[in-house]
Amino acid sequence: MKVLTEAELRSARVSPETESWHVSRDTFVTPLAREYLRDRGVALVFDGHETMSRTPVEPRGGGPYVDGVTGERLPEKPENMTHLHGSVLVDKTHPRMELRGGLDCLQAEILLLQEECRGPLREDLEDLLRFVRAILGAEVKEQPLRGTALLGLSLDEVRRQSHSVREVFGMDHPVPDGSMGRTALRLNLLRARARQVELAAVRAFPAGERPDIVEHLNRLSSGIYLLFCREVSGYYQRKGGQTDG
Repeated sequence: MKVLTEAELRSARVSPETESWHVSRDTFVTPLAREYLRDRGVALVFDGHETMSRTPVEPRGGGPYVDGVTGERLPEKPENMTHLHGSVLVDKTHPRMELRGGLDCLQAEILLLQEECRGPLREDLEDLLRFVRAILGAEVKEQPLRGTALLGLSLDEVRRQSHSVREVFGMDHPVPDGSMGRTALRLNLLRARARQVELAAVRAFPAGERPDIVEHLNRLSSGIYLLFCREVSGYYQRKGGQTDG
């Protein structure tokens, strides 16, 4: 029996412009492959008979778990696999697991910095944390993200301000320097971490699916850059905030 996997579809670079994907009648289409086509609105066709890509497939074998790549039923969860969603398992090296791990680490970094800060910066970091958790929740639950605000700003305004530092802060784009103090340098590190997570998202969704997640991660790093600029410009000191930097 032939097997059509998500990996094959990714390699073939199936795009939203593709109307249908044809396979022979004896082809087993894995659950993740079906989901991959469904998310792009691509109809799955068996020997000329069109089927809805949302049609559930009965995985092969027996057991409570499903291998998301091969479609095999598994009697127990192997140590090298983890849940993608529901009972569907993938290897822990799957790109979406890398993304989830990056988001988890990003939360940990925010919490560590938040513990060191007081006042307005601590509040802004709490908003960053909420934003990251919204992204992770949308990825795990496979739900869309729609224009989540960040730091009380629309996503477009976050982008605009991050490109208009002189207008907003009265200074040129600051170049990180060891004399800036611990808080500013930790914010700069946090911005770099966010960029790494954004790259993980692009690897997890290489064909352009989940542009909402990629956009939100892009705005997240821009938002962190705004916090960095606020710290360097003295914004938090003027607002009465206290840091250990």
